[in-house]
Amino acid sequence: MALTSKISLYDDQWPAAFRAERERIAKGFGCELMDVHHVGSTAVPGLAAKPEIDLLVVVAEHRDEVVRNAFMVTLGYVRGSDLGLGHHFYRRDVDGVRTHKAHVCLLGHEQIERMLRFRDLLRQDSDLRQQYQNLKLELEARNREGIGEYLAQKAPFIDAVMDGLSQ
Repeated sequence: MALTSKISLYDDQWPAAFRAERERIAKGFGCELMDVHHVGSTAVPGLAAKPEIDLLVVVAEHRDEVVRNAFMVTLGYVRGSDLGLGHHFYRRDVDGVRTHKAHVCLLGHEQIERMLRFRDLLRQDSDLRQQYQNLKLELEARNREGIGEYLAQKAPFIDAVMDGLSQ
């Protein structure tokens, strides 16, 4: 079973794709919107990644989810399972290929700092970035069960990096 898309070399158009999507999404969040960040591997210059733009949308509160979900549908997003209390997830596919993921988190949610810190570490540390890229390519090459398997096998690396920061 394939991943949601194939890992490719870093594309210097990814930041512009993020900015364009940030503008589209921001219109639907009104006064609850606090910030929108580019996270995930496409936010790290030089890092090979699945060409799926990850957005971290920080909101003051989850207000009127029915209206928000309807707005996201107009942009081509489907709401996935919540990834935890206060952490909503949306995905956008075009012609069967994943192009965007939006994590909508309440201000102060632990995943906000975690995503931003991991992104920043990868941006700052070329050795860590190379280790992570090697792992991702290895996991893609031997993947048999799809995205769930891939994410589960990446998690110990990310956890070890993040746990090392808190010590």
